[in-house]
Amino acid sequence: MNNDIKEVLYSEDELKDKIRQMGAKISNDYSGKELILIGILKGSVIFMSDLLKEITIPCKMDFMAVSSYGSSTQSSGVVRILKDLDFEIQGKDVLIVEDIIDSGVTLKYLMKYLRARKPNSLEIICLLNKPDRRKVDIDVKYLGFDVPDYFLVGFGMDYAEKYRNLPYVGILKDEIYK
Repeated sequence: MNNDIKEVLYSEDELKDKIRQMGAKISNDYSGKELILIGILKGSVIFMSDLLKEITIPCKMDFMAVSSYGSSTQSSGVVRILKDLDFEIQGKDVLIVEDIIDSGVTLKYLMKYLRARKPNSLEIICLLNKPDRRKVDIDVKYLGFDVPDYFLVGFGMDYAEKYRNLPYVGILKDEIYK
C-alpha cells in the first residue's frame, strides 16, 4: 500500500498536533453549550475519533452518510443522503466534521439541509481544505490545513475504499487512479 504513495503530505505526528490544537479551541469555544459533532461517513471517522479524544467538554456524536461521487473521483453534483441523524439537533450547537472539502457542493447542500432543523448554531470543522477545487463558498470555522490539488488518501480518505487505514495523509500516485 505504501508503494502506491508518491509523497507523504502530513505525517501522523503533524496530524495529531493539529488535531490537539483544534480540540482545545473547540473545548474553549463551546464550553457550557450542548455540542453535537456530526461526522460525515466514511472519511471523517478517523479524524473525528482523534478529535473527540482532544475535546475536554461533554459532547454527543452522530453520523451522516451522503454521496455525490458514486464510484467516480469527481463529484456528480447530485447529493443523496444515505444515512440521516439519530439525534434531534433543534436548539443544539452542531459541528459538522469533515475530513476534506473539495468542491464544497455536498457540504453546501448538507448545511442547508441541517439549518432547516433549527440548530442553535451550525459550523464546520475540516482537517483538509482544497481551495483550488472549490465551486461554492463554504465558511469553515475550524481548518486544519489548506492542501494542493492532488488526490489524497490515508487518515480516513480513500480511493476505491482502499488506503483509509494509512496513519498519514499521502498523495496517491497518478497511475493508481487514472
